[in-house]
Amino acid sequence: MTDVTKRAKDVSADAHINESILSEEILEDQKKNRIDHMTYLPGMEEIPSDVMDQVVSEMKKFDYDRYTAADVKRALAHDVRTPEDFQALLSPAALPFLEEMAQAAQMETRKHFGNSVYMFTPIYIANYCENYCIYCGFNCHNKINRAQLNAEEIEKEMQAIAETGLQEILILTGESRSKSTVEYIGEACKIARKYFKVIGLEIYPVNSDEYTYLHQCGADYVTVFQETYNSDKYETLHLAGHKRIFPYRVSAQERALMGGMRGVGFGALLGLDDFRKDAFATGYHAYLLQRKYPHAEIAFSCPRLRPIINNDRINPMDVHEPQLLQVVCAYRLFMPYASITVSTRECERVRDHLVQIAATKISAGVSTGIGSHVEDIEDKGDDQFEISDGRSVDEVYEALLSNHLQPVMSDYIYV
Repeated sequence: MTDVTKRAKDVSADAHINESILSEEILEDQKKNRIDHMTYLPGMEEIPSDVMDQVVSEMKKFDYDRYTAADVKRALAHDVRTPEDFQALLSPAALPFLEEMAQAAQMETRKHFGNSVYMFTPIYIANYCENYCIYCGFNCHNKINRAQLNAEEIEKEMQAIAETGLQEILILTGESRSKSTVEYIGEACKIARKYFKVIGLEIYPVNSDEYTYLHQCGADYVTVFQETYNSDKYETLHLAGHKRIFPYRVSAQERALMGGMRGVGFGALLGLDDFRKDAFATGYHAYLLQRKYPHAEIAFSCPRLRPIINNDRINPMDVHEPQLLQVVCAYRLFMPYASITVSTRECERVRDHLVQIAATKISAGVSTGIGSHVEDIEDKGDDQFEISDGRSVDEVYEALLSNHLQPVMSDYIYV
């Protein structure tokens, strides 16, 4: 830890510190000592795979302005869409065809999923983080209340969640190996197995043998947000910490599959960079891994940038609702078997609309804080970001029924 960073931590509770000046000092100090974002750190597993190179190469060649209405119509007419079709559906030329895309996406969704929509909720068990990501509420330099649940508190939280009827849970931590060790996360998985049939993880990337261990503890699938596939932009957003290492993060899903996970989730944080290129890279990344690991269950998330502490320090490239719908429909038409999650980053109206067209998974009863499901847990940690849909499990369940959709609590049974 540098002197400037240590000083920042020591005085973080002092309300009289000029935060903007402090941040400039930290930034300047870390510029001098910044590690190469393309070089693996000791202990990071390098796997023999060219998937990242293929994804980045095709993303760089993706010129979405060259596509025409004829290209979009051709893509819509195909029964099986190619990566070239996927690019056409993500292009500006496809925006006038949103109604046709939505209708086609809905047909694919009903064909493969019926009218089922799977329900789950996240549980944040710790918000300690060692990364300096300027867009994230858990950023290690943000002045927030940090907390970590112990085993007893995790069990209380999970008991309370299970009482709502949910049978799938997503376990999240901040990205701190020292505070949220792999063993700590494994114990949370073992507790979760008592109450839930499906367990997902959204944690810092780990090596394949560690994914094997977490799978043995009960985890079924792993979601990793690449945030942006533009490595140059990625470098400017992730200033310190293990998350700064771009290739290690890109290969996380493949390591998870090598470790025995039955499913992996993909997502870019839409608005950090050129969303069309990021959406293409996300879809193409999933496509390549599906071909390489045919047994893998594939899932997409389509989060848009949400307000967080220090959000005014970056310049988000706004992704409006028509563009969000375009991305969701393009994912469905390109990979019709994939699950698509719509999170509480979106408002009630948008979420209800997307599950009628293409999304097949929805969260409910959500809090992004630490220890928010049980009143008697002390020292609760702050939220990662503001949610837009605060409906309870019952409210989301009833909303799905009112839209002639079937809420499903679990899609997997161990025998």
